[in-house]
Amino acid sequence: MPRVLTETDVADFRERLCAAAERLFAERGPDAVTMRQLAAELGVSPMTPYRYFQDKDDILAAVRTNGFNQFAEALEAARAGAKSARAKAAAVGDAYVRFAFEHPHTYKLMFDLNQPVGESGYPELEAAGRRAHATMSAWVKDQVQAGEMAGDPEQIGAMFWAATHGVVVLEMAGKLPPGAARALHHQLSATLAKGLKPGA
Repeated sequence: MPRVLTETDVADFRERLCAAAERLFAERGPDAVTMRQLAAELGVSPMTPYRYFQDKDDILAAVRTNGFNQFAEALEAARAGAKSARAKAAAVGDAYVRFAFEHPHTYKLMFDLNQPVGESGYPELEAAGRRAHATMSAWVKDQVQAGEMAGDPEQIGAMFWAATHGVVVLEMAGKLPPGAARALHHQLSATLAKGLKPGA
């Protein structure tokens, strides 16, 4: 007779499965990973993962949801821990780059992939994505309110995001030397901020 699983048992196994999936998905791509391989990583029977997740897409959605929430928490904490608008901007930017390089598998799955069948069937993933996206413009609103920048916060946030994501991905791909992304991020941010000052 199968053992009755407690909520803690379920949460523990889901966490371990998501950790294994995150690594394999990032290394091989989701299409190249099977449920059987994920089960083998944890030393369980091929059918065991189906007790916790509907299918591989369900696991990918869970991994990406966790990633977006962790990313958002890091940027929210950075913004909350700084006092001035300028300090908040710097702290959020540094937190972005730091998160990307401390969690490269997570970062790639968040921004380099979409759900194979779309995200609309995963409300928790959609909510986590919206939360993460909000961190891209929250610090810009601080800048606009403080008179440091002028313009649409969403559009400005997207500009900074594109610039930061670009240097991060280039370094991750070996196209920039180690540590170059952080330095370029600071230079790009300073240049963009100068051009966005009121009356510039």
